[in-house]
Amino acid sequence: TLTFSRLLPRIGPIDTLARLHAVWRQRQALKTLDDAALRDIGVTRGQAREEANRAIWDAPVSWYR
Repeated sequence: TLTFSRLLPRIGPIDTLARLHAVWRQRQALKTLDDAALRDIGVTRGQAREEANRAIWDAPVSWYR
């Protein structure tokens, strides 16, 4: 059975915290983008708000590779 934990490489607690912090920083930065920047990346204000408000551990597996 393929589970979330099997998709992630084995990383230590410091690396885990660093990656979670990176997700948090990126989502905080997303909140600060103006409408022109959001258009450039193809994201609406509502989508940006939803993404920014997600929990730090709620990220696609690909972000952890």
